Amino acid sequence: MVHWPLNKEAPFHFRKLEHTEFHDRSLLNDGGLKKLVDEINPTIIFCSGWVDKGYNRICKSWRKRIPTVVLLDNHWTGNWKQWIASTMSAIVVRDKFSHAWVPGKPQIEFALRLGFTDEQIRTGYYCADTALFHEIYYKSLASKQLSMPKRFLYVGRYLPFKGVLDLWKAFAEANEKFPQWDLWCIGTGDLWEQRLIHPCIRHIGFVQPAALSEFISQCSVFVLPSSKEPWGVVVQEMAAAGLPLVCSNKVGAANQFLEEGKNGFTHEAGNIHALKNSLLKMMSLPEEKLHAMSRYSFLLSNSVTQEKWVHTAMGFLD
Repeated sequence: MVHWPLNKEAPFHFRKLEHTEFHDRSLLNDGGLKKLVDEINPTIIFCSGWVDKGYNRICKSWRKRIPTVVLLDNHWTGNWKQWIASTMSAIVVRDKFSHAWVPGKPQIEFALRLGFTDEQIRTGYYCADTALFHEIYYKSLASKQLSMPKRFLYVGRYLPFKGVLDLWKAFAEANEKFPQWDLWCIGTGDLWEQRLIHPCIRHIGFVQPAALSEFISQCSVFVLPSSKEPWGVVVQEMAAAGLPLVCSNKVGAANQFLEEGKNGFTHEAGNIHALKNSLLKMMSLPEEKLHAMSRYSFLLSNSVTQEKWVHTAMGFLD
């Protein structure tokens, strides 16, 4: 795995894996990258987008020998960059990549416009560690059956496009009507100093995935109000942990893991009033309905699994 350095707002600790080697792209020039790939002599290449010109040259040189798969999570929005990419796909994308692997339905149109056929496109690229979050669901099931916590949870970076400023304002207003509800926020980022200090809002900071359990088990609803979110693996993670969902209409994963009224509510991104109404809907639900939503989230989380991911990855070799 060749990778760029981790994002400073998400300093994840990755455990060592058997048969896996990590190489820092910032320490490899293009010549060093080519030498490394030649030594590996890969059977298949997965490439995250086509921004890195060094990656592109590697994929182009191997394109006719092995499957070279571009990993794509952008939705088709019709902006000028996407029009250029689709118009010039023969030299921008298709001469480098044999297949496209996307998270779900929102990305399929873009892949098609880039010139990939239905047979060359696969879905299910982003996948949560469902076993980890299912364990959280089972462990907290009994206590939540006794009393469902009146608490929202946000997990994500503190950046403008994540909608955290809207969330804090909308919650503060909704909290006036339902003062027994809290909001816990996990994450950090540029907006940390602008965080809203409120008696019912707790700012926890960044938490490693393995330590999320104690916080998720004490919350009942997950909120992701992003103005731009191509997918959002965290949505599947929280669904797998049995949390009902409140997501903006710009969250790609909501297409797969949220069914309106059955396990959550969606709202127009950037519309604080609409977000507030979604929060109020959740706050006003009886516990029985929250339990039903929790079960439905858990069920929907199984539509993408690690087993299916492996099956799809190996399928590119057929």
